[in-house]
Amino acid sequence: MERKMIIAKKLFTLLAKEELKDGLEVFLEGWVRGNRDNGSIGFIEFNDGTTFKNIQLVYTSENPNYNNISHIKYASAISVKGKIKLTPTNKQPFEISVDEISLLGDVADDYPLQKKRHSFEFLRDIAYLRPRANTFNALFRVRNALAFAIHKFFQERGFMYVHTPIITTNDAEGAGQSFKVVEDLKHPNDFFNASASLTVSGQLHVEPFALAFRDTYTFGPTFRAEHSNTSRHASEFWMIEPEIAFADLEDDMVLIEEFIKYIISYVLDNCPDEMNFFNTMIEKGVLEKMKHIVNSKFKVMTYTEGVELLKKAVEEGHKFEYNNIEWGMDLQSEHERYLTEVIAKGPMFLIDYPKEIKSFYMKLNPDNKTVAACDLLVPGVGEICGGSQREEDYDKLKERMIAQGNVEILDWYLNLRKYGGCIHSGFGLGFDRLLMYMTGLSNIRDVQPYPRCPGSIKY
Repeated sequence: MERKMIIAKKLFTLLAKEELKDGLEVFLEGWVRGNRDNGSIGFIEFNDGTTFKNIQLVYTSENPNYNNISHIKYASAISVKGKIKLTPTNKQPFEISVDEISLLGDVADDYPLQKKRHSFEFLRDIAYLRPRANTFNALFRVRNALAFAIHKFFQERGFMYVHTPIITTNDAEGAGQSFKVVEDLKHPNDFFNASASLTVSGQLHVEPFALAFRDTYTFGPTFRAEHSNTSRHASEFWMIEPEIAFADLEDDMVLIEEFIKYIISYVLDNCPDEMNFFNTMIEKGVLEKMKHIVNSKFKVMTYTEGVELLKKAVEEGHKFEYNNIEWGMDLQSEHERYLTEVIAKGPMFLIDYPKEIKSFYMKLNPDNKTVAACDLLVPGVGEICGGSQREEDYDKLKERMIAQGNVEILDWYLNLRKYGGCIHSGFGLGFDRLLMYMTGLSNIRDVQPYPRCPGSIKY
């Protein structure tokens, strides 16, 4: 078992240049990513799954089973015994001179992937194989690094990680249609003695932990039962939702900016090959876009100021698809993009939204018209993250909840305001949409291992 673990890490170790010695004997196990035979010499692109880069195996007619090796198929599993040959003048720092190759797993003739480009639509239909394709191999490595960076950021700052429930009795902020659990038309609520659904957000459940541990976060799956087939909507996706006590909206925005810059920087530092791939093959300029985010000071603008600037743009001849701009409207992505791309020329917070278009739990501002909320707008997409200071005043929150009609089912949430409550704030960030932004992939189905969307749940 110990030896197997060493083998599994060997290629990663070699590419990290920790053991690059000419003539060093190695034993590797992995998969063929290409096999070229020139008659007397052959070359196999090899990868053992521990790194995005392939390495080259060189075999010659002097190998006793040359003919068999030359016919090993693309995607076959093999083991390799050989020696490192340093090649400092080539693109790769070394190659493996083959002594012996054994076929561990052959590939059937109906294998659907070949060494060529396949459409994303085709690959979605074989999601169990697409991690082998370059785009998705790079994507899932970035997804792994980004998830680790999220935990690393919060854990280094003393945040408590909370597993909030998947099955719940509330729909949080009314953020979307929820999936009902234990459907029984005769007795739909008998299992839990209450109506239950899959969570649309972990926020309300993580807030009580912030009032005990101060700084907390939840990072897990959330669900929407909406019949939306856009490229940005999925029925199941992951959300990052921190909650911080003794913190107002300004503290919240400081946390958001630090967080976004940290996790993007981590991916840039730890996935350079993958990000270069996306920059070259998927969206030219995505690397520069990410570096711009990291190096920018996030600007702040009120919703009211934003609306006035949008009105001015219309007066000066700018054409929006939604051109009738009025205070109180829920801004469209085209409006958000105008503010961040044309006005701010970089990432920005839009704050103090009308209370009617925001959630019941958000802190009412002294003007009694707006709430202490913020949306982070970034060039290219508009809103990518939303947060707020939570209403800590019992009476004001109760009034909003009565209007919403959720006092009875969320009485525990209201009670937090009379049992040692304090000001607290938090935000929510869609993990999958962030991945889309960072990689340049335009469809949420292409950043999830097994996407769940209306009309499609193959796996």
